[in-house]
Amino acid sequence: MTGSILCARADAVATVTLANPGKRNALDLAMWQTLAAVVSELSADDQLRCVVLRGDGEQAFAAGGDIEEFRSQRDTLERAMAYHAQAGAALQAVFDCRHPTIAMVQGACIGGGLEIAAQCDLRICGESARFGAPINQLGFSMYPVEMASLLRLAGPATVLEILLEGRILGSGEALAKGLVTRVVADPELVPEAYTSARRICEGAPLVARWHKQWVRRLQHARPLSEQELRASFAFLDSEDYHEGLSAFLEKRKPQFNGR
Repeated sequence: MTGSILCARADAVATVTLANPGKRNALDLAMWQTLAAVVSELSADDQLRCVVLRGDGEQAFAAGGDIEEFRSQRDTLERAMAYHAQAGAALQAVFDCRHPTIAMVQGACIGGGLEIAAQCDLRICGESARFGAPINQLGFSMYPVEMASLLRLAGPATVLEILLEGRILGSGEALAKGLVTRVVADPELVPEAYTSARRICEGAPLVARWHKQWVRRLQHARPLSEQELRASFAFLDSEDYHEGLSAFLEKRKPQFNGR
């Protein structure tokens, strides 16, 4: 039995589900390939305003890669490079998604699962969620391209702690170390994640995309150019900007159309 990537839509929110029954949603190569394609397609859909990523069931977001196929899909240098190029493409697709992304984390979020969650804009988890990458016990190191997202999120001290000790962190410690955005009681996780998605959807979608763009740009050390500073006022020509101002002055709820 192989895993699958499921996609469902409700209004302006898409839910992408990592599903691999019996393997705590561990990702096989086909799942990495499909994840890249699905998220890229969603990113191009201007009708969407938010994407929620989750695991199938309540036991795991994803327990890493499917170790059973490593002996056949990752047993030589060439195949290992190809395998991780595909995993990297999926992670990059999540990172590059134009719409805000939320990782809704239940249960185990390990290895590749943690890498996927790290690419999302928000990570909301239940109290029983667990995080880590104990691959030191499997005899292989994390691919540098995949490590980059964790390093960007939590910094070198936390990444080294996770990788050198192979320790599994609880939700409270993950929150304290910056791996997650918010922790809620397990029964509240699903409603909290979709409440967050609705808040995002109520805002101007172009503004959400611009905020993602500028947060990432400002993490680079080089100063903003005059052209970039002028580009930051692109909202002046948008219909949503005029709608937002009008709604505020008229004391009504704005109706944004993404133009």
